Amino acid sequence: MPEIYNFSAGPAVLPAAVLEQARDELLDWHGSGMSVMEMSHRSKEYLSIAEQAEADLRELLSIPANYRVLFLQGGATSQFSMVPMNLLRGKQQADYVNTGAWSKKAIAEARRYCDVSVVASSEDSNFTSIPAFDSWQRNTDAAYLHYTPNETIGGVEFHWVPESGDVPLVVDMSSTILSRPLDVSRFGVIYAGAQKNIGPAGLTVVIVREDLPGETLAGTPSMFDYRLHADNGSMLNTPPTFGWYLAGLVFKWLKEKGGLAAMATINQRKSERLYDAIAQSDFYTSPVDADCRSWMNVPFTLADAALDGEFLSLAKSAGLLNLKGHRSVGGMRASIYNAMPEAGVAALIDFMVEFERSRG
Repeated sequence: MPEIYNFSAGPAVLPAAVLEQARDELLDWHGSGMSVMEMSHRSKEYLSIAEQAEADLRELLSIPANYRVLFLQGGATSQFSMVPMNLLRGKQQADYVNTGAWSKKAIAEARRYCDVSVVASSEDSNFTSIPAFDSWQRNTDAAYLHYTPNETIGGVEFHWVPESGDVPLVVDMSSTILSRPLDVSRFGVIYAGAQKNIGPAGLTVVIVREDLPGETLAGTPSMFDYRLHADNGSMLNTPPTFGWYLAGLVFKWLKEKGGLAAMATINQRKSERLYDAIAQSDFYTSPVDADCRSWMNVPFTLADAALDGEFLSLAKSAGLLNLKGHRSVGGMRASIYNAMPEAGVAALIDFMVEFERSRG
């Protein structure tokens, strides 16, 4: 049986070492006689897990002391509402950048709460590029500026951080967080669903500058109030305890791998190898502009779309799973997050070369 490599966009591959440790600790965590799934979230055993996970995340990202770290439920999609509920702070208008499917979802939800100004959009290029920053029509009195640095569906990624002046910068970092070093101090809010580079689905990490929460929209549910979550140590209610625990194991794994600078080197190398293989072929094509191609999600098309089904079938037989592109885009998509080993990318390239030789 071939070795299995999972290229799913999310829920995505987790480090084997993390899964093995979770397996070994599943029935009895550190001699407690309990599984993590059975512990009270307020017990000293679980609090030690939660506190260590936050400490390790703070170390990995060099999170400044004036930022609060929240471990929440609801996925990044809930943040599409929580951001305006918490950050409008008496203002009526917020700026958004539209670079793909997830940007559009965030914009649509924010319009339920405020006047959204789309300051830049790449929809006219079918979301295969990023608008030049000097073309953005920003508002200096906006409540915040929101963008999505990596669009998992289209494979478009910012390789730079926009300047926002005094306007808080808000970012949906679900698919890029922990893939490289990050200057947290440039952002007002960073949020990320866990199921790409952090852990299993069901957990959401929010990193918020502590001066921003505290003035929510009238009628905001308590569970959507950043200040209440911060004041209660992310335990306003029972948090996603097992997901938080697994995230903590991932943070430790990243530290053992050399931290985010080491991961950046590996991730850049993986993506460059795959893009180079596509560029050297007359059979495969990347639809994304070269200066904004994602390190994490690599879409590509075959010269003859009629071969897509056979490509996917043979890839699965070779142990290369979940390569089908999103239904709105088509083609193929290889998601190569932190936990995807370089051997997996090499196996994919070898398969692509052989498929082109025999079918091209």
